[in-house]
Amino acid sequence: MPYPEKRDQLTVADASVHLDELLRTDEVLSDAQLTDSGSRGDERLRVGVRFGRPLLYPVEEADLPPALRRRSAPAGARWLGALFAFDLDPAPDGYRYGGAGFTVDLGAAGATAVMVHASAEQLGVLADGIASPLGDRAARTAPASLLGRLRSRDDRPPAWTTGAQSPRFGWRYRDRRGTPLLPRTYGVHAVLEVPAGQRELTGAFEAALDLTGTVRRRVSTTERIPFSVPLPGADPARAAAVRLCMAADIVGYSSHSPAVAARLQHDLVRILAQGRSAAGVTAGQVAPQPQGDGQFTVLPVGLDEAEAVPRLVHGIAGALAARNAAADLRMRLRVALHRGLVREADNGWVGRAATAVHRLLDSEPLRDAVRLHPAADYVLGVPDVLYADVVSTIDDPPPAAFRPVTVDIPAKGFRERGWIYVPGAAA
Repeated sequence: MPYPEKRDQLTVADASVHLDELLRTDEVLSDAQLTDSGSRGDERLRVGVRFGRPLLYPVEEADLPPALRRRSAPAGARWLGALFAFDLDPAPDGYRYGGAGFTVDLGAAGATAVMVHASAEQLGVLADGIASPLGDRAARTAPASLLGRLRSRDDRPPAWTTGAQSPRFGWRYRDRRGTPLLPRTYGVHAVLEVPAGQRELTGAFEAALDLTGTVRRRVSTTERIPFSVPLPGADPARAAAVRLCMAADIVGYSSHSPAVAARLQHDLVRILAQGRSAAGVTAGQVAPQPQGDGQFTVLPVGLDEAEAVPRLVHGIAGALAARNAAADLRMRLRVALHRGLVREADNGWVGRAATAVHRLLDSEPLRDAVRLHPAADYVLGVPDVLYADVVSTIDDPPPAAFRPVTVDIPAKGFRERGWIYVPGAAA
C-alpha cells in the first residue's frame, strides 16, 4: 500500500512547509508558547508550537516483531499504536531551526513505550509498499495525513529516539550538516503497552527547540502540556448525562478575506481554549466541534457550575480583550451557554441542550445586542434555567446586568425564555 510523497509546498524563510500536513484546528490539543528562559526583557524569544491530539489505534500481538512477542508482558496488557503530531510557528526573524526535540511522559500509570520509531520506514511503511505486519496495521488504521508526517524527506534530518521500554520517551532532530533547514511539521510514532483495565491514556508533552542565528538560542516549554484520551474500544462515557454546552461564533466573519478569516479562526480556537482552561477544564476533557466561524463544545460531567460559569466567561473576556489590544483587526463574539441532558452519538452530540444553545446563539435578541452595543467585545446569552440556577447566585457577572428576552423561532418549533449579558451596558 504505497504512500505517495506530498508535493504541495510553501517556501518560507525558515522551512519548507507541506500545506496539507498542517494540523487542522480540530486536531490541535494545545497551542503553546516556547520561551528562552535564559534571556531577559526585550531579548526574550518566543516561538509557538501546536501539539496535536494523540491518535491511538489497536495493535495485535501478531503485529509485533518476534522479539517483542517473546517478551514477558504483564497479564492482560494490550498494545496500541500511537501517533503524535507537532507544528511549529515560523522561526523568529534572523533565526532558523537547528534542532528540535519532543518528549512524551506517560507518568506513573503503568503505560510504557515498548517501541519508539524514528521514521515511517522503520515502522514498515515504505514509499513503494508495506514491509512489516505493524506497518500494515498502521497503514490500514491511521490517517494518511498523520502517518505521512513520518516519511523521510530531504528537508528533515533523520530523528534519533530516546526512552524505549520506559514511560518517558521522545524524538530528537538536529541539522548536523548545516545545510538543510528543519521543517515546521513533525509526526512521530510509538507502540505502547498499557495495563489491563486501563480506559484512558494520560500524560504530558514537552518540547525544546534550538535556534541558529548570530548566536544560538534554545527555547522550551515552561509548563508541560497535559493530555488524556480514551483508549480504543473503551467506552468514552457516551451515556446520556446533564452537561453544560457552549457555542460561540465570530461577528462579521463572512466579510473578511480568506487570509483574515483563517487568522480569526485560529484566534477563536485559542480564546475559547483559554476560557475553558480558566474554568478548570483541560484540553483532554473536551473535543470541540469546529464550525468555521464558530465552535461548539460540550463540557465534562460534574462541573461546579457556580465556579465554572463565571470563570469561563471571564476567561474568554480576558483572552479576547488581550487579543484585541494587540491586533490591528478587532474581533467580536457571540457566546451562548445552555445546560441539559445530552449524549454523544455517531456524528456528534444529541439532546435538546445541544440544539437549544445554537438557537440562542443565532437568535435575533442576541444579534440585536451585538448591533446595539458596538463597544462590547462580546455578548452572552443563557437560558432561563441556567440564569435561575447559576447566574442569580453569583456576583460577577452581576445578575442585575442580564436582561430577559424571549427566543421565538416558529419555523423550528422553538420558544424559550433567556437572558442576555452585554459587558459594560446598563441592564
